[in-house]
Amino acid sequence: MVTNYVTDVLPGWAKDPWVVWPVFVASVTVAAVLAVIGRRLDGGGGAGPVRLVPLERVLAGGTESLSAPHGAGPVRGRADELAALRRMLKRPDGRLGVLCGVGGVGKTTIASALADIARAEGLRVFWVRRRGQGELAEQMTRIALACGLTEERLEEARAGRAALPDLVWEQLERAGRWLVVLDNVDDPGEVGPGGEPVASYRGWVRPGGRGLLLVTSRAGDPAVWGGRAELMRVTALASSAGGQVLADAAPAAGTAEEAERLSARLGGLPLALHAAGRYLAAPGSRYRTFTAYQDALNDHLTTLLGAEQPGGTDPETARRLIRYTWELSLDQLTANGNTLARPVLRLLALLAPAPVPVSFLSPELVTAACGLPATTVTVETAVNGLHAYGLLDTPAPVDGAPATGQVTLHPLVREITALSLRAEIADPASWHRALAERMESVVGDAADAGSSGWNTVRLLAPHTLTTMQTVPDAQTAGRVLHRVSESIREAGHPEQAAALAEQSLNRLQPELGNDHPDTLESRNNLANALQDLGRHQEAADLHQQNLTTRERTLGPNHPSTHSSRNNLANALYGLGRHQEAADLHQQNLTTRERTLGPDHPSTLGSRNNLANALRSLGRHQEAADLHQQTLTTSERILGPDHPDTHSSRNNLANALRSLGQLQEASDLHQQNLTTSERTLGPDHPNTLSSRNNLANTLRGLGRHQEAADLHQQTLTTRERILGPDHPDTLGSRNNLALALQDLGRLQEAADLHQRNLTDRERILGPDHPSTLRSRNNLARTGTQPPSGSAVRRLRNGFRIRSRG
Repeated sequence: MVTNYVTDVLPGWAKDPWVVWPVFVASVTVAAVLAVIGRRLDGGGGAGPVRLVPLERVLAGGTESLSAPHGAGPVRGRADELAALRRMLKRPDGRLGVLCGVGGVGKTTIASALADIARAEGLRVFWVRRRGQGELAEQMTRIALACGLTEERLEEARAGRAALPDLVWEQLERAGRWLVVLDNVDDPGEVGPGGEPVASYRGWVRPGGRGLLLVTSRAGDPAVWGGRAELMRVTALASSAGGQVLADAAPAAGTAEEAERLSARLGGLPLALHAAGRYLAAPGSRYRTFTAYQDALNDHLTTLLGAEQPGGTDPETARRLIRYTWELSLDQLTANGNTLARPVLRLLALLAPAPVPVSFLSPELVTAACGLPATTVTVETAVNGLHAYGLLDTPAPVDGAPATGQVTLHPLVREITALSLRAEIADPASWHRALAERMESVVGDAADAGSSGWNTVRLLAPHTLTTMQTVPDAQTAGRVLHRVSESIREAGHPEQAAALAEQSLNRLQPELGNDHPDTLESRNNLANALQDLGRHQEAADLHQQNLTTRERTLGPNHPSTHSSRNNLANALYGLGRHQEAADLHQQNLTTRERTLGPDHPSTLGSRNNLANALRSLGRHQEAADLHQQTLTTSERILGPDHPDTHSSRNNLANALRSLGQLQEASDLHQQNLTTSERTLGPDHPNTLSSRNNLANTLRGLGRHQEAADLHQQTLTTRERILGPDHPDTLGSRNNLALALQDLGRLQEAADLHQRNLTDRERILGPDHPSTLRSRNNLARTGTQPPSGSAVRRLRNGFRIRSRG
């Protein structure tokens, strides 16, 4: 029996300081150790302390269900993802699965569908929603208890003799097949415990041997999840699958085609699709059909998709709101020190819905827009952070080759982020101004770089259209658009060039008037692009307007007047009006030889174009002589690889072919093709013309299979780049048909000629020379292959076009 008492008499040992102080220090040390042991139950060896899980609460079953949510209906468009996950579920092989992607893309839906599959196959299925570390430890412990973990083993962790995560995972490995879904782990650094890196596999996230741990997260950096994680990036749904989602929710709202169109408008984002479906199915909604809803999005995007967050909404509710589900990711990036992620995303949202070269996002641009200091490293960090959280993507591979150094935005992320900027930034004009100034600088440098800048200019072309709309100075905007259009046309993309040139003219003409030099230059550029597209009559009308104005304001002998006359003649040549074209080219050549000299590049252009017109009139020897003169001078002055030299060599070869000098023509075309493929690439218009013309010459030499192969290659490329109705595409189809006739494949040839005849009658009219040629060639498929003279009538030449 022990009796407590109080006395004022100290024992003798207590009066000795050499005894008291060691006893005191020992007592403090023991107390500290006991405290640490008591706090390790939930920590398990982590780098820092975490909250202790009360054993009574764990044993009582907690307050949140561990059952997986049942799927709400059919899962559309995710067959491939579910098939891959089922294979992992059957044989985890020491792996864990990670479904990653932008908020609202449907990661949880896929995980829920897999849980349904696992449950039907008799597996133990557990679902954990990410909370704080304490709640995660509690839920993982409850899973282990459900799988047979004893209270005695749990007490070992409380006593500090074992780490709780180790005990939990040891028990799971003994428990047979199971599926654990850890949902919404958007900040992997917090699943620790104690800040333990996920990739160390010492915390709550570990690869299973017999069961599968599946994590859903916005974070998609492979280095974060470790080498044994199988990352599956979840992307938006295809229009067909998205249409099914809408039809499931609102079956009476319209046809499957209308649902697919609305799905495409929403970018296939499941969160947006479900929001639209719920709206359409609600009895009090104003817009009751897919089409009406899509039309209303233009004016009521924020209202229809719930972009406004009610006050006090918690993060789980915010995940179900289109705008705020992405703001949660941006908040997390900011909390992690990535302060430029939000402004970089907003800058990208103000550009066009097209790939953006990362190099465009300079530190100066970011600072000018948002006022925050930026460096190359911090901008790169922002881009990589946005990509890791699924807010940025990379363009789809083209012809199997990945697009490097480019990023894209999901269309709905872009649209709603731009709305957020306008709603939250006091002066969004500064952002637009910064983008416009950066665009003017970059496209100017790229255009000055010639062919080496073509890729950059083409990537920036759609963004130039977008940013220049915000520039108040019409002359500046028109000048930038004009420069990009010229460069794009030189790169061989006339459709983009025409769109840019039209915008340039629309900005300049109302501001500067019809007669201003910048307006005339822009109109000339648009006409040349239309000429490249085969829209010869529109081109001729614009060139005629320019020529009339320049003759009146500048006189008949001004260099700009010469350019307009030259380009009008080229358009008339395209219309088959060869004599008028020859007369205009002869007028220009005479004047230029007198005023500029015989070797000036503009003089060479006039001589080349006159020769082309003479050849079309059947004056082959005169044409050959002029082309030889032009080629000799071009090689001497411009060099053998200059584009104008290529044109002269090509046109001389065509003239020699018309004279029956086929081998000489073939050698020149082969020289041109080799050089063009090396300097311009296999798809440039000049390369395609060289390949086409070499094939025609080989056909004349009797090398029919080689000719057919080259024509097929050229036709395939032109259909892809220019479209099926472009004059050059029709020319390639005609020439392939003739080559097939030579090989005796008459039915294939007849089918191609019939298609060409139908298209040319529709596009050019029944009396155009090319239409007449198609009708003639179709008729001859039933008799005999065309004669050599017919071969010589086929033309696909270069023309040097002087610009005004």
